[in-house]
Amino acid sequence: MKTLKNILLLNAVSSGITGIGLLVFSSTVAVLFGVPSVFPVSSVGIFLIVFAAFVFIEGRRTVPHANRVKIIVVLDTLWVAASLLIVVVQLLELTIMGYLAIAAVAVWVAAMAYLQHIGIKQTSAANS
Repeated sequence: MKTLKNILLLNAVSSGITGIGLLVFSSTVAVLFGVPSVFPVSSVGIFLIVFAAFVFIEGRRTVPHANRVKIIVVLDTLWVAASLLIVVVQLLELTIMGYLAIAAVAVWVAAMAYLQHIGIKQTSAANS
Protein backbone atom coordinates (compact mmCIF):
# COMPACT_ATOMS: atom_id res chain seq x y z
CA MET A 1 0.00 0.00 0.00
CA LYS A 2 2.89 2.34 0.77
CA THR A 3 4.22 1.77 -2.74
CA LEU A 4 0.87 2.64 -4.33
CA LYS A 5 0.69 5.83 -2.28
CA ASN A 6 4.25 6.73 -3.32
CA ILE A 7 3.50 6.12 -7.00
CA LEU A 8 0.32 8.21 -6.76
CA LEU A 9 2.27 11.04 -5.15
CA LEU A 10 5.04 10.77 -7.76
CA ASN A 11 2.40 10.89 -10.49
CA ALA A 12 0.77 13.91 -8.85
CA VAL A 13 4.04 15.81 -8.49
CA SER A 14 5.26 15.05 -12.01
CA SER A 15 1.87 15.93 -13.51
CA GLY A 16 1.64 19.12 -11.47
CA ILE A 17 5.14 20.28 -12.36
CA THR A 18 4.51 19.55 -16.03
CA GLY A 19 1.19 21.39 -15.92
CA ILE A 20 2.70 24.44 -14.23
CA GLY A 21 5.59 24.38 -16.70
CA LEU A 22 3.21 24.28 -19.64
CA LEU A 23 1.30 27.27 -18.25
CA VAL A 24 4.34 29.34 -17.35
CA PHE A 25 6.26 28.54 -20.54
CA SER A 26 3.30 28.10 -22.92
CA SER A 27 4.75 30.48 -25.53
CA THR A 28 8.13 28.74 -25.53
CA VAL A 29 6.58 25.26 -25.67
CA ALA A 30 4.26 26.33 -28.50
CA VAL A 31 7.27 27.51 -30.52
CA LEU A 32 9.30 24.35 -29.75
CA PHE A 33 6.35 22.17 -30.77
CA GLY A 34 5.51 24.26 -33.84
CA VAL A 35 2.05 25.10 -32.52
CA PRO A 36 0.72 28.47 -33.78
CA SER A 37 -1.24 29.22 -30.58
CA VAL A 38 -0.55 28.92 -26.85
CA PHE A 39 -4.16 27.83 -26.21
CA PRO A 40 -3.60 24.07 -26.66
CA VAL A 41 -0.44 24.18 -24.54
CA SER A 42 -2.14 26.15 -21.77
CA SER A 43 -5.21 23.89 -21.91
CA VAL A 44 -3.09 20.79 -21.41
CA GLY A 45 -1.31 22.57 -18.54
CA ILE A 46 -4.62 23.35 -16.82
CA PHE A 47 -5.83 19.76 -17.30
CA LEU A 48 -2.60 18.41 -15.78
CA ILE A 49 -2.88 20.67 -12.74
CA VAL A 50 -6.46 19.53 -12.09
CA PHE A 51 -5.44 15.90 -12.67
CA ALA A 52 -2.46 16.31 -10.34
CA ALA A 53 -4.71 17.68 -7.59
CA PHE A 54 -7.04 14.67 -7.93
CA VAL A 55 -4.13 12.21 -7.85
CA PHE A 56 -2.48 14.04 -4.93
CA ILE A 57 -5.67 13.92 -2.85
CA GLU A 58 -5.96 10.19 -3.51
CA GLY A 59 -2.28 9.63 -2.76
CA ARG A 60 -2.62 11.35 0.62
CA ARG A 61 -5.46 9.11 1.76
CA THR A 62 -4.59 6.53 4.40
CA VAL A 63 -5.91 3.85 2.06
CA PRO A 64 -6.35 4.90 -1.58
CA HIS A 65 -9.84 4.18 -2.89
CA ALA A 66 -9.58 1.39 -5.47
CA ASN A 67 -12.13 2.82 -7.89
CA ARG A 68 -10.49 6.25 -7.88
CA VAL A 69 -7.09 4.69 -8.54
CA LYS A 70 -8.65 2.75 -11.41
CA ILE A 71 -9.95 6.05 -12.84
CA ILE A 72 -6.42 7.48 -12.58
CA VAL A 73 -5.02 4.41 -14.37
CA VAL A 74 -7.65 4.76 -17.12
CA LEU A 75 -6.88 8.47 -17.56
CA ASP A 76 -3.14 7.71 -17.73
CA THR A 77 -3.80 4.94 -20.25
CA LEU A 78 -5.94 7.24 -22.39
CA TRP A 79 -3.13 9.81 -22.29
CA VAL A 80 -0.67 7.19 -23.56
CA ALA A 81 -3.05 6.01 -26.29
CA ALA A 82 -3.70 9.57 -27.48
CA SER A 83 0.03 10.32 -27.41
CA LEU A 84 0.83 7.24 -29.47
CA LEU A 85 -1.86 8.17 -31.97
CA ILE A 86 -0.45 11.69 -32.27
CA VAL A 87 3.12 10.45 -32.69
CA VAL A 88 2.58 7.38 -34.90
CA VAL A 89 -0.06 8.86 -37.21
CA GLN A 90 1.38 12.37 -36.87
CA LEU A 91 -2.09 13.81 -36.43
CA LEU A 92 -0.74 17.25 -35.68
CA GLU A 93 1.85 19.18 -37.60
CA LEU A 94 4.46 19.30 -34.86
CA THR A 95 8.21 19.67 -34.89
CA ILE A 96 10.46 16.69 -34.24
CA MET A 97 11.02 18.13 -30.75
CA GLY A 98 7.26 18.12 -30.19
CA TYR A 99 6.87 14.50 -31.24
CA LEU A 100 9.87 13.43 -29.15
CA ALA A 101 8.58 15.23 -26.07
CA ILE A 102 5.12 13.69 -26.46
CA ALA A 103 6.67 10.22 -26.85
CA ALA A 104 8.93 10.69 -23.81
CA VAL A 105 6.05 11.83 -21.63
CA ALA A 106 3.96 8.90 -22.88
CA VAL A 107 6.65 6.47 -21.70
CA TRP A 108 6.65 8.09 -18.25
CA VAL A 109 2.84 8.07 -18.03
CA ALA A 110 2.73 4.43 -19.15
CA ALA A 111 5.12 3.57 -16.31
CA MET A 112 2.88 5.41 -13.83
CA ALA A 113 -0.21 3.60 -15.12
CA TYR A 114 1.52 0.22 -14.91
CA LEU A 115 2.87 0.77 -11.39
CA GLN A 116 -0.47 2.08 -10.15
CA HIS A 117 -2.24 -0.91 -11.72
CA ILE A 118 0.15 -3.30 -9.95
CA GLY A 119 -0.22 -1.33 -6.72
CA ILE A 120 -4.01 -1.50 -6.74
CA LYS A 121 -3.89 -5.25 -7.44
CA GLN A 122 -1.51 -5.77 -4.51
CA THR A 123 -3.67 -3.61 -2.25
CA SER A 124 -6.81 -5.51 -3.25
CA ALA A 125 -5.08 -8.86 -2.67
CA ALA A 126 -3.83 -7.75 0.76
CA ASN A 127 -7.33 -6.66 1.76
CA SER A 128 -8.93 -9.94 0.62
